Amino acid sequence: MRRNTAFAALTALTALALLPATSASGAGAVLTHGSAGGDAVSVGDVLTSSLASGTKATLATTSNGTSGITCTGSTLSATVTSNPAAPGSATESATAQTFSGCTSNVFGVTAVQSITVDGLPYTTTASSDGTVKVTPAAGGAIQTTVVLSTLLGAVTCVYRAPGLAAVSSNTGNSLTFTNQAFTKFSGSFLCAGSGYFSAVYAPVVDSSVGGAPAVYTN
Repeated sequence: MRRNTAFAALTALTALALLPATSASGAGAVLTHGSAGGDAVSVGDVLTSSLASGTKATLATTSNGTSGITCTGSTLSATVTSNPAAPGSATESATAQTFSGCTSNVFGVTAVQSITVDGLPYTTTASSDGTVKVTPAAGGAIQTTVVLSTLLGAVTCVYRAPGLAAVSSNTGNSLTFTNQAFTKFSGSFLCAGSGYFSAVYAPVVDSSVGGAPAVYTN
């Protein structure tokens, strides 16, 4: 029987940290809501996002591969912990990431039982240039657990990454993860040795403000 595989779930986690401003102005805060250069996002505000309309989150067994897990739903949530004047870097505490509607096209895998991002919260840094980074505590790793149903029974695969990177854009207020690599930390021989996470989240909004306005990075 051909070897079944599993892959990293990613944690994308959760970098709700956002988007490079279209304005070059140094005035105002790094994170604003409603418009670039608008009202500053308050420390303590909760930023949320889900997959951009018409897109899916993919957890592939190879970089840019088509074999792996596909999820029709995913959400992110993070709390702003600092928001200095622009240009600069704001920080967030990534507190939650969920995945739903997940299926696999890997031979031998009959269902995706769950994808869980472990060890939250993680620190997210959003810089004025659009660079977004998700990092674990010192000496730690970003960890995701994937549980699959296979022809041989349930398989649990644990994957780790030293950190994640994303690209943000004020166009559509999006946050894009591309081929973020995880390696297997533990699990059956049925688990793939690595996994690659890709997803586009949009729009990122400030859920603590009435009307949940879109968030911009300046």
